[in-house]
Amino acid sequence: MALTVQQHRDAAGLKDGLLLVDGQWRQARAGRTWTHHHPATGEVIGDIAVAGAEDVDEAVRAARRAFDEGPWPTTRVGERSRLLRRCSDLLRENADDLRARQALDNSVPLSFATVYAGSVDVAADVFDHHAGWIDKAGGETFPPYQGGDHLAMTLREPVGVVAAVLPWNAPFLLFAQKVAPALAAGCTVVLKPSEYATFSVLRMVELLQEAGIPDGVLNVVTGPGDPTGEALITHPQVDKVSFTGSREVGRRVVEAAAGTMKRVSLELGGKSPAIVFPDGDVGLAGMTAMGMVTLGLSGQACVATTRALVHRDAYDEFIGAAELIAGSVTYGDPFDPGVLSSPLINQRQLERVLGFIEQGRQEGARLVTGGGRGDGELSAGNFVQPTIFADAANSMAVAQQEIFGPVLTVVPFDDEDEAVRLANDTEYGLGAGVYTKDVQRAFRVAKRIRAGTVGINGFQVEPHLPFGGYKQSGLGREGGRSAYESFTELKTVLLPLTDELM
Repeated sequence: MALTVQQHRDAAGLKDGLLLVDGQWRQARAGRTWTHHHPATGEVIGDIAVAGAEDVDEAVRAARRAFDEGPWPTTRVGERSRLLRRCSDLLRENADDLRARQALDNSVPLSFATVYAGSVDVAADVFDHHAGWIDKAGGETFPPYQGGDHLAMTLREPVGVVAAVLPWNAPFLLFAQKVAPALAAGCTVVLKPSEYATFSVLRMVELLQEAGIPDGVLNVVTGPGDPTGEALITHPQVDKVSFTGSREVGRRVVEAAAGTMKRVSLELGGKSPAIVFPDGDVGLAGMTAMGMVTLGLSGQACVATTRALVHRDAYDEFIGAAELIAGSVTYGDPFDPGVLSSPLINQRQLERVLGFIEQGRQEGARLVTGGGRGDGELSAGNFVQPTIFADAANSMAVAQQEIFGPVLTVVPFDDEDEAVRLANDTEYGLGAGVYTKDVQRAFRVAKRIRAGTVGINGFQVEPHLPFGGYKQSGLGREGGRSAYESFTELKTVLLPLTDELM
């Protein structure tokens, strides 16, 4: 493997991470740091500051002042829109730098970083999109009700101070999906990136400062969930928590929010089914499903279709196409243009995925390919071979649990009703895919699946579309108008029908 982390770190100009509080970059008060190791080699990337309760309190209070006393919530919509568009421009202008930092953070290869939904360009599109909402998302006016003597109108006002907690797998997209609509609505933000993808996020924050975001409007506290995340989600002056991550941590966010009735948006993952009918393009379905599970993020994507429900008449063809993709995946130095996928993010996740693979074997699923660690020069990193389980029962752990690794589980079905039943037989409901050439069947099945996004013969996350899940895949939606509105409160104003106000 050609990767030398120190060389790439030096080329990127990477420095150890600091906190941003009220416009000032500084160390944590207690001086604690956290060391991040590169997923592909285990080499040290750098240290980030660990914000304690005192640091988080200062950041939240800075955001509170910027909201209550500062000009941001009352800034003219045209100025706010221009600033967000400037943020978008700077992200595009610095895309190469950002992609290099992401490759150091989470080892997403540069070959993939320009083409998937979590790319810098898509993040820039999100800022553009929400810049356009600022002067359009007004309220409504209502006539008097049944002969009453009052007009009424509704106003959308910013919710206040937002705690935005990011995952490590798609830092560009999730930064944009939370920060852009919050700023567009007039909120102030305290951002906590994942400790496994901090350096790319800090660079994005620097670019937003360059664009002109006022001091205190965007603050950054870094560190792990304990103590940093816990101090942030429990802070009494936070009005809303926007969190993307595991279901277990999402439950803790809900518990923490209950004490002060914080507004909450959660995106918590999934076990998304790809339903493949024999009249569809079965080869495309097999390549797409396995591609989502292996290419780029090695299955570490919440919406990846990791559970393939395949009609028995298409079964062998589907598995054959999936095997072709599994055999073509290349690993190694993320800066190498020939590398197509990444390692798992850390040793703990590596052990978790290997544990699920062993459980799949024990439960009786047929291992088609993969199932082990990367060998040779890959053995120093957190690499797992692309893995396919076939002939699985939908009740098996590999078909029910979010593995978050390069593992595709294939379950056979006999008819449409069985396919829908199997698709909905899960605690999750984030995404799904339907592969068929029958238009009526495509829409019929899409309507019956309980999932937030259903792709027909393909799947894509777009900046202007709402994204989120049913059931335990979360609460609320990111993307589109729904995201902007989730950072607002709705106020009703009553106006008496008199010559002058009473």
